Amino acid sequence: MAAPAYPGWVTRWVSGQWRNKKRPPTLRPPRTLALADKVANRREQGTEATCITEMSVMMACWKQNDFNDTPCAEEIRMFYDCVAKAEKERKSQNEDTLSSRGNLPSSKVNKLLKRFPQITHYV
Repeated sequence: MAAPAYPGWVTRWVSGQWRNKKRPPTLRPPRTLALADKVANRREQGTEATCITEMSVMMACWKQNDFNDTPCAEEIRMFYDCVAKAEKERKSQNEDTLSSRGNLPSSKVNKLLKRFPQITHYV
């Protein structure tokens, strides 16, 4: 099995030739180190479904009663209450909060980058 081929400067650096007051080669980035003006629009993670049990109970009641609403009024009311509660929680949640993973959504990042643009030249 052959040894991996490294660039010449890596071999000289490891062997100690750079220690005698010689500086290792500078690594120049191919582009300027600056943030871009925008990030790619990634699809945000969908939230988990809510009120699934209430919906399944309501549909089971409909199926038992030949899709008649009157015998299933209590189940329908429970489902609508659950939906209203979930919607209220979703709206009360602040939009600027981080996601569960600690990341900002791409729309928020783009908004911040527009608010604080990169200085690419000096006047």
